[in-house]
Amino acid sequence: MTASFKGEQLMDRRQFVAGSAAAAATLTVQPSFGQDAYPSRPVTLINPFPPGGAVDVVARPLASVLEPIIKQPAVIETKAGAAGAVGAQFAANAKPDGYTMLMHIVSISGFAEVDKLFGRQPKFTRDAFIPIARFIADPMVLVVNDQQPYKSLKDLIDDAKKNPDKLIFSSSGLYGALHLPIALFNKAAGIQMKHLPTNGGGPALTAILGNNSQVLVSSIAAASAQMKAGKLRPLACFGDKRAPAVPDVPTLKELGYNIEFYLWVGLFAPKGTPDNVVAFWRDASKKAASAEQFVAAMKNLGQDVAYQDQPEFKAFWDADAKRVESAVQSIGKVEG
Repeated sequence: MTASFKGEQLMDRRQFVAGSAAAAATLTVQPSFGQDAYPSRPVTLINPFPPGGAVDVVARPLASVLEPIIKQPAVIETKAGAAGAVGAQFAANAKPDGYTMLMHIVSISGFAEVDKLFGRQPKFTRDAFIPIARFIADPMVLVVNDQQPYKSLKDLIDDAKKNPDKLIFSSSGLYGALHLPIALFNKAAGIQMKHLPTNGGGPALTAILGNNSQVLVSSIAAASAQMKAGKLRPLACFGDKRAPAVPDVPTLKELGYNIEFYLWVGLFAPKGTPDNVVAFWRDASKKAASAEQFVAAMKNLGQDVAYQDQPEFKAFWDADAKRVESAVQSIGKVEG
């Protein structure tokens, strides 16, 4: 066999692997000469929030169903801090080789806008990431703990107006996914509550359960177990229609407040990740999102899978980011 013929064979093989849908379907990215097939070692999924938050409750069952699909361990690594900015920055600076992926939520869209608000150079922007897939899009729910007397949103608002700064709301951190919606609500309702920022959805939930705060805006999924147990009482949802998981809870729009806010969870790769690796993760994500085990885990949380592949997710993210940036601007510079 001549060297020329061998070279033609090698070029044909590379072209076939790069462009073949069949190669993507097998979930094996073939190597270039001298390289290992991808993935050849464990893959890390960065969780930028403490355990117990929205990313955690989605990432863990997702990792379980991903492992047999990608044929490698999917390791969740927590890098919490600054309302999710620490983990996002870590992922943005990671080697774009497909071995460090990021699970993040709606707040990823606002970090650069917050930096601009305070006159800081943004540490990263949305352009630092390639959106891969969206798994859930959970309308937020406003809850109070079982030690509070409020049976309706009106009860809460009336008391808050009579007693400014009496109530404390906890959040996942300044300008985080749990701060933005309640700040918008407070402004619309004309009320003032004290802010207890924490370093994630899990600690924010712990704060309200311990009565260190009395009010919380959370994803339905993260608050589901405590609502079922009667520890948290839902008063209003932030969706455009009532959520199937809490059908008796009115939306803010029903109650006269034109506010919508969703806590979605998506998968991202660092900018510069090769196209074939992105294609690999799109295919793996689609299979994982439709896996019976994952769908059941989400249902157990009162959450429907709201999967979007890359083109749809990118379009959604672009539109949602404008809403988040507008919310940051409307809140302005605050310290807590």
